[in-house]
Amino acid sequence: MIRTRRRIWMGVFGTALAMLVAPGGLAQGPDDGGPHGGPGDGQRRQGGPGGGQGRQGGQRYSIEQAISDNAQLHTVAFNGLAFLTGDFGACTFLPPGKVCDFFGFQYMRDIDAGGTGHNPKFLDRVAANVMAVLSPANKQAFEAQARQEAADMTKLAMMRLPLIKAFRRQLTGEVPTGSAGLNQAEVARCVGDIFAFDAEISYRRAKVFGQVAASFTDEQKAYLAKMKFGDFNTWPDVDMAQYKLPRGTEKRVNVAYMSCASEFFSWYAGSVEADTYFCPERHGTYFGGFYMKDMPAMGKRDFNISTSVTGDSGKAFIELLSEEQQSGILAIPDLQRKAMGEIVQVRRQISTELRRFLSQGEADRAKVIALGRRYGELDGEVSRAYAMAFAKANKGLTVDQKAALIRLRNLDGYTSAPAYIYSEAMQTALEMPATEHFFFAPAKDSGT
Repeated sequence: MIRTRRRIWMGVFGTALAMLVAPGGLAQGPDDGGPHGGPGDGQRRQGGPGGGQGRQGGQRYSIEQAISDNAQLHTVAFNGLAFLTGDFGACTFLPPGKVCDFFGFQYMRDIDAGGTGHNPKFLDRVAANVMAVLSPANKQAFEAQARQEAADMTKLAMMRLPLIKAFRRQLTGEVPTGSAGLNQAEVARCVGDIFAFDAEISYRRAKVFGQVAASFTDEQKAYLAKMKFGDFNTWPDVDMAQYKLPRGTEKRVNVAYMSCASEFFSWYAGSVEADTYFCPERHGTYFGGFYMKDMPAMGKRDFNISTSVTGDSGKAFIELLSEEQQSGILAIPDLQRKAMGEIVQVRRQISTELRRFLSQGEADRAKVIALGRRYGELDGEVSRAYAMAFAKANKGLTVDQKAALIRLRNLDGYTSAPAYIYSEAMQTALEMPATEHFFFAPAKDSGT
């Protein structure tokens, strides 16, 4: 049986993988770089989008790699392991950088020449350097934006919770009697609302970023020009502590303030390609994969998360399942291929529109929000497919399989909170709204 499973897995992963971007989806424009003489102004930077090499022995990071069958199946399987071995609280955990992510920061950290991108000091260093060069008026603009974002981002996180609860109900079989399970249209509508609000927050952030960039003096531009996009080692060692907001400031405001500073640089120094890019785990973020991957790094300033943990654990998870249990997961790459191609196109459209704040002074708010809603509908489509596949895999797990999966989870000693607002633990259970509407109505002949 194990040998058969391994042949199935290698059949999926052992072949050359097609690139899934629709024609023209990542065509490079003549000048997708930064504004106002910034370091990305029409230049293709070392390690930059569209041709640069990433860290660790020349490993390439690109949108094509992110949506390849290989990367996607690794990530989906890893999320499946997290979902089957986790709980509601773990599923709500989400790094703040995984929302409103049209500013190139994910790409900048993934291709960092020194491999420091996923170390907590990476964000501190880039944020501190941006703060060091900002004028008092610039800092006030970032603080005002951070205070607004703290409230908006909390609302955004709360919007996810009913959907996660519905997915957990599908996993455990707690669906309405006679229902066929999760209704794709309802899931897509919910996630469409979430992503539309995400796009609105991103629009407001980009507007502030454009205003700050337009105010820069030659000296400010020159300072940032010395910092290479994707090369932590070229950034001066500046201590962020001196630039933090006053003691007593709400934690979420401080997080948003840091995000404004760090993502401003990746946007200013980056390109549309960097903004469009996403890591393979960007979508279907409702299953606890981030908790399982990131929790060991929480509270540690100098901790590098292994880049192989997702692939290794995902592969091992599949191999522990029977052919029937794994079949739904192995089908995911084919099921989501069209949606992933459209996701790339929509992200590029959003990113291009937001960059109008740098080059032309104004972006179309209604267009950005509408594109965000479509983006969410696509994420809802693939996420519902994941939830159904994971529920199928969960059926009939033996005692030995369950024990093996817990060992593979490798989080002994960790207990999740009742829920998280991003990575901030809630100490009490949250009152949840009804989730019946996420499921198909019972069949008329079901006796209900």
